[in-house]
Amino acid sequence: MDVFDKIKMTGLNMPFETAEDIQCSRQSPDCAVDLDVLRSIFPVTQARLPNGQIIPLLKTMQTSVCEKDCYYCCFRTGRDTPRTSLSPDELASAVDRLTRAGLAKGLFLSSGMAGGGVRTQDRLIATAEILRQKYHYQEYIHLKIMPGAEKDQVLRAMQLADRVSINLEGPNEISLRRLAPHKSFFSELLGPLKMIEDIRQTESPHLAWNRRWPSSCTQFVIGAVGESDADLLHTTVKLKQRFHITRAYYSKFSPVIHTPFENLPPASSWRQHRLYQAFFLLRDYHFNYEELAFDSGGNLNLEKDPKLVWAECHLHETPVEVNTADYTQLLKVPGIGSISAKKILLARTYGIIRDVHTLQKMGIITARASKFILINGHRPPYQPVLL
Repeated sequence: MDVFDKIKMTGLNMPFETAEDIQCSRQSPDCAVDLDVLRSIFPVTQARLPNGQIIPLLKTMQTSVCEKDCYYCCFRTGRDTPRTSLSPDELASAVDRLTRAGLAKGLFLSSGMAGGGVRTQDRLIATAEILRQKYHYQEYIHLKIMPGAEKDQVLRAMQLADRVSINLEGPNEISLRRLAPHKSFFSELLGPLKMIEDIRQTESPHLAWNRRWPSSCTQFVIGAVGESDADLLHTTVKLKQRFHITRAYYSKFSPVIHTPFENLPPASSWRQHRLYQAFFLLRDYHFNYEELAFDSGGNLNLEKDPKLVWAECHLHETPVEVNTADYTQLLKVPGIGSISAKKILLARTYGIIRDVHTLQKMGIITARASKFILINGHRPPYQPVLL
């Protein structure tokens, strides 16, 4: 089988591996290729990198052979599905050719588990080494860390990649056991995350390909085994505090035929969306976990975004004065983001903000913000939202 046919085959199921993917209804000006056409040929997705750059990202696997029997996974052992493997040399060569042709500007590389986590990790590392050393590859690489990888392997992966990640899948040991009964939550999954942080704290990045340690992230499968949003977000907060992950991905469960979970309903897209909104509040908007509102089952409100839920409880009677509020207070207001909050602070150095139109010029969604703010001591008019 041709190497590009192998890449196409592994790409058929890469949507299950959430990476830096973004959804966009039209071609981004930052991308030089027609992604709709490209997706029909190769597993390339429009991706936003940690630095904000948008690129066409090739998502592929070292092998789709897997010895694990995760109940939700299309690659689980024993499932009748086409399998293929790529050697480090042929995969690196293919990535180089796609890059030189302008069809991809970065690589997300994952793998099924074949021959154990250590052996599989060696093959992933070998591919990245060939790219960096033989082909002088300067583009973005997101490299998966395999369950059970050794510390020296984690170190080498960090020297080669711009981002590393390991999928926790469940927010705790109980959830993981229901999803993947033969994976160890603490030793195989949390262990490598701890290694990543230990390396950042004790090793110099001078041998890294760009002399910087990569960012790290993880992924959860949501909606298959009854985990709550509170569980997911509490674990996310702990990972951020202890291991400094910069991103958590929440991959909504979709049933796959010929797996133990084939008859379960798919997870709600709205639930996935609310989890991402809550994550960004925790990461970028100075919210604390305790400020998130959960129902009696530990889940977020599907009808309203978590920032609006908080504002309705805390700001309706005590609105924020835009002329005196600090940055953190402004971020708590629906319709005000980090950029517009900074614009408000800058505008105040020139004078008092006196009307809604001034806020609108700053990009603030005043239809959302108006009932939670004061402008020079007065509540601005607002149009109630019809449900």
